[in-house]
Amino acid sequence: MKGINFRKNLIHIQFTWHFYRNLFSAAAFICMLLISSCARYEPAALDPGYDAESLNNESISISIEESIDETESEGSGKEAAEALSEEASKQADSRVPARVKGIYVASKPLANESFMSSFWDVMDSTELNAVVIDIKDDYGKITYDMKGVPALDELNSIEAVIEDMPSLMKKFKEHGIYTIARIVSLRDPNLADAWPEVCMTNPDGTVFKDGSGYAWVNPYKTEYWELLLDIAMQCAEDGFDEIQFDYMRFCTEKGSDDCIFDEEEVKGRDKISIITELVDYLYCNLRERGVFVSVDCFGTIIGSKVDSRAVGQNYGQLSSVLDYICPMIYPSHYSSGNFGLEHPDTRPYEAVSGALNRSRNELARAKNDANEHQAVVRPWLQSFTASWLGEGNYIKYDADAIRKQIQAVYDSGYDEWLLWSASVSYDFDAMLTDSQAAEEDQRIAESRAALPPEEDPLISEEETFPDELQKALENDDLRPEDEQILLEDGPIVTYE
Repeated sequence: MKGINFRKNLIHIQFTWHFYRNLFSAAAFICMLLISSCARYEPAALDPGYDAESLNNESISISIEESIDETESEGSGKEAAEALSEEASKQADSRVPARVKGIYVASKPLANESFMSSFWDVMDSTELNAVVIDIKDDYGKITYDMKGVPALDELNSIEAVIEDMPSLMKKFKEHGIYTIARIVSLRDPNLADAWPEVCMTNPDGTVFKDGSGYAWVNPYKTEYWELLLDIAMQCAEDGFDEIQFDYMRFCTEKGSDDCIFDEEEVKGRDKISIITELVDYLYCNLRERGVFVSVDCFGTIIGSKVDSRAVGQNYGQLSSVLDYICPMIYPSHYSSGNFGLEHPDTRPYEAVSGALNRSRNELARAKNDANEHQAVVRPWLQSFTASWLGEGNYIKYDADAIRKQIQAVYDSGYDEWLLWSASVSYDFDAMLTDSQAAEEDQRIAESRAALPPEEDPLISEEETFPDELQKALENDDLRPEDEQILLEDGPIVTYE
């Protein structure tokens, strides 16, 4: 089959995934590193005996005892391993989860006294209890003087917008605010000059840049993983409750398909394999430090094999190696026809409900594939008006639209949410007081208790796509222009 012609927004692509399960977590320690009483796991790819095929076929648990040098005496090695394991377990067990209702705040407003004065008032008087703040921002800059990571100075990565992080963290704690450090992971324009060796490269060897002129890190460059972990570790040391990795994916912009990757580094792993292994590496190290770990992901990867393979994010697999998974299910990001809606942005409740129903189905499939642990789903909701969609295709996202999204979260059986506004402009009239939120919680609990037993979610959504298209995808036989249409449109779900 040379190609398939079809029109945009016509077909729902949604696949049950049968492969790539339990790809990672395999690692023999090259050395035992002590970092504040924590063992640092190494990427599996650094193991000289690394076998990509074996990782794709089974799940391998990491044993601290096995990493002790065989030349040590049996007694001392065992005692050291047991002590280290016990300390790591204590750190992980000390984590206290919060039911997060949060907002994103960029670094510059945090340095604005007027903004912060009103910010504390809002956080104290409403149901909001969490904040996501930029630590490694969209420009690759660290937003405060992170002294514990010397490499950042060499890379010219520090731009200390937040002058006194210890004082800020102390005040967050005084106000009972759960703190989440946002780390932009694989898009880093600063590294184009500072560390080009780890960036994605064009066929001529130059650093690839996306349409905005930003460089992207090559995920197969495991030496970069260490820097990413060091930054996250320092955030944990400085008091953050959670580390959230954003842009944990491959670039899909024009020209990225031409980028070259060294097979000695790739070792037979596809995009999903390497992204999941990277996330697992970060998670295994950070959870032992007493912090939670989350990853932001595209909403369109849920149920879309094409989107998932393109960016390297598999929803079910990521959920098996995280505490929280945060799908960005902004109604404005879904094209016409998604969830049976002509203009999804104009129907905030229905769009969010449709996305979370898809999430529930996808995680049920992953559960059936024996992924025992699954992350808590905490979606990003839209708190901005998408006027660029054109007249009739969007609505103003005021307090009512925001509340409808939140209600859809609760009605879908989920309990946590985050609001995104790049400009940090929020309609706080959408927020309830603590007493109102408590009354709402009671109503939700009573409503859920009255529901009949839930039917198997796997049969609640019909997968509708032509056999010829499925065969073409399985055989990697789509024409480039057809695949581009799928990537642009995202999955479209059709209900009976």
